[in-house]
Amino acid sequence: MSNGKLIILEGIDGSGKSTNYKMLCDNMSREGVNFHNIVFPRYDNESSALIRMYLNGKFGSHPDDVNAYTASVFFAADRFASYKEDWEELYKNGTLILADRYTTSNVVHQGAKLPKSALPEFFDWLYDLEFKKMCLPVPDLVIYLDVDLELSLSRMARRQEDTNTSADIHEKDKEYLQKCIDTAKFACEYLGWEVVKSRNDDGSERPLSDINNEILQLVKTSL
Repeated sequence: MSNGKLIILEGIDGSGKSTNYKMLCDNMSREGVNFHNIVFPRYDNESSALIRMYLNGKFGSHPDDVNAYTASVFFAADRFASYKEDWEELYKNGTLILADRYTTSNVVHQGAKLPKSALPEFFDWLYDLEFKKMCLPVPDLVIYLDVDLELSLSRMARRQEDTNTSADIHEKDKEYLQKCIDTAKFACEYLGWEVVKSRNDDGSERPLSDINNEILQLVKTSL
């Protein structure tokens, strides 16, 4: 039996990724599609211990206190553990895997720590680490939810108020978030990701239903 497909929904904090991912999974379930869903990082798993320490500021209060290569290994290890423990056999037996974040998050969030001229080398190193050295599956489709800084910050503020939570070291740093947006734009072009915009051409915010329908059509086209 051939491998299944791996489809990634990616976006920075406040992009609406988690909401759209849940809606996508609900839609696929209603249509009777056989799939397995996975969300990264797995904060409730032992393999995410270094991630939690990093995001909670144990290694420094600024994202740059841990360089892009070191931090990438934290997240890659969690993905490897997830693959071996949870979905390797499903994937190898032909199951569709829908993931909320993946290696693509290292591309965006760790690549943002580097100058643009260093990104191709970093992307090559990252893909070699996760897809060749660690033997994780290569995504068949990456859908990136494009969002600007203003909308990202307003959505995060609402979420933190609604859930009574505080921002991690990524979410607190506006300059870093803008670098993530810029890095993601470059990655979409360089790595061939599909882009779903959060705003209409006139600058108004797109309805959630429109965005999710576009995501659903991209997924169906790839199957």
